[in-house]
Amino acid sequence: MAKGVGTIYVCQSCGKQSPKSLGKCPACGEWNTFVEERARAVPKGAAARGSLQGREAQPVAFADIESQDDVRVSTGITEFDRVLGGGIVPGSLVLIGGDPGIGKSTLLLEVADKLSASGRRVLYVSGEESERQIKMRGERLGVEARNLYLLPETNLESIFAEIEREEPGAVIVDSIQTVFSSQIESAPGSVSQVREVAGRFLTFAKSRGVPVFLIGHVTKDGSIAGPKALEHIVDTVLYFEGDRHHNHRIVRATKNRFGAANELGVFEMTGTGLKPVANPSEIFLQERPENAAGSVVMVSMEGTRPMLVEVQALVSSAQYNYPLRKAQGYAEGRLALLIAVLEKRVKGYNLREKDVFINVAGGLDIDEPAADLGVVAAIASSFSDAPLNGQTAVFGEVGLTGEVRGAMQAQARAREAQTLGFKKLIMPASNAEGLQRLLNLRAVGVRTVEEALRELF
Repeated sequence: MAKGVGTIYVCQSCGKQSPKSLGKCPACGEWNTFVEERARAVPKGAAARGSLQGREAQPVAFADIESQDDVRVSTGITEFDRVLGGGIVPGSLVLIGGDPGIGKSTLLLEVADKLSASGRRVLYVSGEESERQIKMRGERLGVEARNLYLLPETNLESIFAEIEREEPGAVIVDSIQTVFSSQIESAPGSVSQVREVAGRFLTFAKSRGVPVFLIGHVTKDGSIAGPKALEHIVDTVLYFEGDRHHNHRIVRATKNRFGAANELGVFEMTGTGLKPVANPSEIFLQERPENAAGSVVMVSMEGTRPMLVEVQALVSSAQYNYPLRKAQGYAEGRLALLIAVLEKRVKGYNLREKDVFINVAGGLDIDEPAADLGVVAAIASSFSDAPLNGQTAVFGEVGLTGEVRGAMQAQARAREAQTLGFKKLIMPASNAEGLQRLLNLRAVGVRTVEEALRELF
C-alpha cells in the first residue's frame, strides 16, 4: 500500500495491487476483477495500536499460559457445538458462509437466543435487515432473547461505539461485506474494506475475549466472497451447505484452530427453525429404494463422525459419440478414473459406449477416498442390472492397479453400520483384521476390486 494518498487498482478476488488497471490478474488468473481504490497514508504509531492487547507485546513462557479447553461456552445447539470443536472459545473469530436463503441468519439468531438465555449480553449487528425484520423472524422461531440487542448499522466506527457502550458478551455481524470504515475511501465489500473490518473485529475479539461471528457472502462457485486473506484472518471458517429442495442443512468446518477441520453438523429445516439431527445416517437412508440396481450404501467419515449414505449409479447407452460422465455430490474427475480402473482391471465391464451418472442421495458432498469402492459397486450394479443385498455396506479406496486400500477409522465405520442394522460390510483387507472379534456383523476384507465385486454379487 502506498504511503501517500493516491489511486491504486486492487483485485477483488485475491487482493493483488497494481498501479494501473489490468484485464487479467497475474496472481490469481481471474478476469476483470481490478477495482480502483484510494490509497491512504499510514498513520504514525499504527503498528503500536495494532497490538492485540493495545500495548507493547511481551513474550510469555508456554508453561505459564492457562489452557482454555475448560472454558468453552456451549451454544445449547449440539450440532453447532460439534462443528466448533466442543463449544465457543472466548475471543474466537468465526466466519460463516453460504448461499442466500440457506439459513445462516436463522442459525445465528438461534445461537444468540441460547447465549442470551444463559445470561450473556449479545449484540446482533445487521447491515442488510432492519430490526423489525429480525424481530419477525425471531417470533416465527419462538425466540425470547431478553439479553439480545439489535443494531441496524453498517459504519464500523459507529458499531464499535455501541460495542463500547453495551459491552456485549458476544457479537454477531450480518454481513461483513456490508460493513465499511469511513477511514477508507472504497466501497463496502471491497478488498480494503473487508480486510479492515475483519482486522478490527479480530483485535477486539482477542483483546476482550469476546467471541465474534461474521456472516459472509459467497461467490458463484460457492467460496466466500472477498480476498482469500479473510479466511486466514479468522479462527474458524464454516460453510452452510444444503439443497433448497431438501429439508436438511449441513454446516461444515473447513478451518478450525480450536477443533477438527472438516467436522460436520446436520440440521433439519422446519417451520420453527433449524433442529439438530442426532443420527444423520437415518436421514440419508430413510427413502432408500429396495432391490434397486445401482443403489449401494457407503460408510463415509465426515470429520470425526461416521455416516452412512446412499450412492446411486445409472449406466445407460450413450446417445452421442462422447459418453457422459456426470456426478452429483462426487468429483467427476475421480469418477472418470474409477470407470477406467473398472474397465481395465475387471473383465466384462465395457463402459466405453455407456453414459454413467452418479448421485449421492440427500444432497451430501463426498470427497474422501474411501468412497471409491461404493461408487465402483454402484456402477457395476447398474451395468449388470443386479441389485445388491440391502443389508450390505461398503467402503474402501481404489488404486489405479485395482487394489483396495485401507481407510482410517475402520472400527468407527463398522460400528455405525452395525448400529443401523447392517449384517455385512465389504471393506479393505488391511482394515478387516480384528473386527470380527469386536462386532456382530460380518466384516469381509477384500484386496482387489474384482474380489469385492465377486463378494457383492
